Amino acid sequence: MHYLLLFWEFLKTGLFSIGGGLATIPFLMDMSDNYGWFTREELSNMIAVSESTPGPIGINMATYVGFTTGSMEGGFLGGFLGSIISTTALVLPSLVIIMIIAGFLAKFQESKLVKDVFYCLRPAVIGLLGVSLAAMVIPLFFDFTATAILDIIDLKAVILFSLLLFGILKFKKHPILYIAIGAVVGIIFKF
Repeated sequence: MHYLLLFWEFLKTGLFSIGGGLATIPFLMDMSDNYGWFTREELSNMIAVSESTPGPIGINMATYVGFTTGSMEGGFLGGFLGSIISTTALVLPSLVIIMIIAGFLAKFQESKLVKDVFYCLRPAVIGLLGVSLAAMVIPLFFDFTATAILDIIDLKAVILFSLLLFGILKFKKHPILYIAIGAVVGIIFKF
């Protein structure tokens, strides 16, 4: 019965959490309140673990919740089967919708109208990616609440970014190496 409830909750989450993995958080908060499977503090830990592990955050969170979920009555631990059930339920609505769309798209892929629509979507996608990049980069490099003009730019972050970017372009090593270097330098210099 618990597995069925776990499947149902994540199926609803997958169907209605439009906008990516972070859109699943309100659904997880609701699960916490309704079933007591985890606390809000544990949810914060889940978000941190899901963001720091490879893969989409929504799927990572579903897997984590499914594995660690317990009930207020006790005795139920999702385990491996719970992680499979919750992850499958989260992905299932998107998979079905994409298969339906792909069926229609295959039929109309040679249509000039469809080609023109996808061609026009390219600038919008680039714009959305640019806005996302700016939303992440600007708070890292600039502090507009600072009172002194020289404190607005975080010079340490700009220098670290510049050195890592130079290393990426010059030496072309695996990205994990640069992530590790950035983490070590950030820890040493207390970013």
